[in-house]
Amino acid sequence: MADSPLLVVITGPSGVGKDTVLRALARRLGDRAHVAVTATTRPPRPDERHGVHYYFLSPQEFESLLQRGELLENAVVYGHRYGVPRGPLREALAQGRDVLLRTDVQGARYIKGQVPQAITVFLLPPSLEELERRLRERGHDSPQQMALRLETARRELETAEEFDYRVVNDQVEEAVERLARIMEEERRRPGRTPPRL
Repeated sequence: MADSPLLVVITGPSGVGKDTVLRALARRLGDRAHVAVTATTRPPRPDERHGVHYYFLSPQEFESLLQRGELLENAVVYGHRYGVPRGPLREALAQGRDVLLRTDVQGARYIKGQVPQAITVFLLPPSLEELERRLRERGHDSPQQMALRLETARRELETAEEFDYRVVNDQVEEAVERLARIMEEERRRPGRTPPRL
């Protein structure tokens, strides 16, 4: 169905620029796209707002969503729980809007297993050194957390071939252009079926 909406899952290691690329792609697509907001039990960073960057939930609130089957995926990442609420995604797809979602590698794997029609895109850094520079520049992590993120990133980079597409995020504009082309190719792909949540 060439006119049916897409569910696009963007993944990759911490620090690769998933949020930056996702925001730029959403701006490009405008009203045609809905950006999924992830729920988490981690506390907000100073620049983050509830319902915009994440749904910041208590462990009890998160567990309630999980028990009701209202999370598309969920995982524990760096000691905090993360999950994608299904309701807003169903609503966007019903309106004919593409859903853009970013998650960690294990979340992307799980979503692809649950929704085979999802399009998974693995964002790659231009180099491991550049990824480390980006992570250090963020300044959010203790030395121990940084070491864990880098080790996890190395392992995750080895899984890139598992996903439908791989896009290098060297220049954000180029990565967004590649993603937009992927979406158009998928839209025209014969035999494509709409995602079912």
